[in-house]
Amino acid sequence: MSDDPPDVTLGPFSAPDAQPTPWASTLAVLGEAEIFWLSTVRPDGRPHTTPLLAAWSLGGLCFTTGAQERKARNLERNPRCLLTTGTNALTGLDVVIEGAVALVDERPARERAVADLERKYGAHLTSPEGTWFRLGEAVLAGDTRLYRVAPTVGFAFGKLPTSSQTRYSWPRRR
Repeated sequence: MSDDPPDVTLGPFSAPDAQPTPWASTLAVLGEAEIFWLSTVRPDGRPHTTPLLAAWSLGGLCFTTGAQERKARNLERNPRCLLTTGTNALTGLDVVIEGAVALVDERPARERAVADLERKYGAHLTSPEGTWFRLGEAVLAGDTRLYRVAPTVGFAFGKLPTSSQTRYSWPRRR
């Protein structure tokens, strides 16, 4: 697991005066985003997309799910997936991270990822009134799966006032 920054290039569909979006700016968007859309592939080849919580941790995007949920069953057969987030508006930045998931099994890594998720989502995960209260405990106990998407390629789509398409790529260092 590495937190090394990716290689950054400006895509061909960018405005003539566009600049690539720095990775630090994209990480900030990932850190502020509340909802991500996970896309996986069903056994019969049909796509499956579902919203979920995610946090950048352990050098990738981490999320949780139950073992019997459709996304978990899809990922067992095909670990390749992508996570999307953004503004859902004509301004701002939309982000796509592609990669392969792996279960996070080591206790110290699980603790770090849970801490990052709880720091990001706060009372939603840590308060008795929170929708996902005790999720961290379930992850640490192994009752809920914790996945990490090891990024291979990502995109940041800058919108108005200047459109840009930035490509991030992670050399196979892992």
